[in-house]
Amino acid sequence: MAGSNGKQKTVRDMILSLGLIMVAAGVIYIFVPHDDHAPDIKRVDYRVELLTARRAASYPVAAPEGLPGSWKATSVRFRADESDAWHLGFQDPDGEYVAVEQSAQKRAEFVEEASQGAKATKVTDEIGGRTWTRYTGGRYDALVLEGTDGSTTVVAGTASFDRLVKMAGALKTA
Repeated sequence: MAGSNGKQKTVRDMILSLGLIMVAAGVIYIFVPHDDHAPDIKRVDYRVELLTARRAASYPVAAPEGLPGSWKATSVRFRADESDAWHLGFQDPDGEYVAVEQSAQKRAEFVEEASQGAKATKVTDEIGGRTWTRYTGGRYDALVLEGTDGSTTVVAGTASFDRLVKMAGALKTA
């Protein structure tokens, strides 16, 4: 029975080694810092880009006025070479994303792109005397306003419709 004693030592040594590895992994897990918080997104100043867009675009460019400081502008761009495309991204007070998108591009293509594939519903919202159509599904929900000047305005994002309506209501063109 000398052979079985060697096998018992080997199994015992493997179990002890496994235990030692588990203890070491636990110690490393406890003492290595963890950061489960989302990174702080930097606030951007969009005033210069807004003035540029308002001078160059073929339509009245919209931007929010009067939103509380808890709304943080996070991205801005104006692309005159892409149908006067205007983009202004925000983080709402709940940390959700809300974007204002405007363009003179063909409406269907622009809405598809700006809303990340959302589809029109039969629900509309009267905001600031204008009728906005709700879009749902896709990656974002959206509110869409067809301008009389050949432009389309989309307020889209991961935020609730209440937040999208708040953004749409804050939009001013000059």
